[in-house]
Amino acid sequence: MANNKEIFMAFFRAGMLGFGGGLSAIPFMHREVVTKYGWLDDEEFGDILALANTLPGPINTKLAGYIGWRLTGFGGLIIGIAATIFPTAILLILLLTVLNAYKDRSWVQGMAQGVIPVAGVMIGVLAIDFAKKSKKSMGWIRAITLIAFSILIMLILGLHPALLIVMLIAAALLSPGKKREEQVDK
Repeated sequence: MANNKEIFMAFFRAGMLGFGGGLSAIPFMHREVVTKYGWLDDEEFGDILALANTLPGPINTKLAGYIGWRLTGFGGLIIGIAATIFPTAILLILLLTVLNAYKDRSWVQGMAQGVIPVAGVMIGVLAIDFAKKSKKSMGWIRAITLIAFSILIMLILGLHPALLIVMLIAAALLSPGKKREEQVDK
């Protein structure tokens, strides 16, 4: 069972190590929540991540708040959000003050350029992991078809990923297979 100290440390580490934006902290958050503490399994984390993407606002804050609330209630929600926001805000103020003072130096420019590819690799690894999990639940053909369809819809029609996720959730909830399963359960 989780306690608020563990919740704080999990989201503090994820927030402090996730350089390159909110998405880059998600693999760290996954490691803390799923691998290290075992509060959620991969499927639950993936579902929460997908739903969090449909809502406005920073992804890290939404994930930390919801997972904290789910673990220990209102206290976990506040601790999760605080661990995500305050340490990084303080660090941001300190780092930007220093970086602004040395912004013309080559080591500062190189550091800023080097963070982006690393964040891209981390997000790519997480995406491959989710694709492998999709194969387990729906098979490679359906998973690859859905992935390719999603990419094409977003690139060709310029559809926002959140709208695509909402449409897929609605399709899953309204699919005849879901209704048949519910009738069997009754």
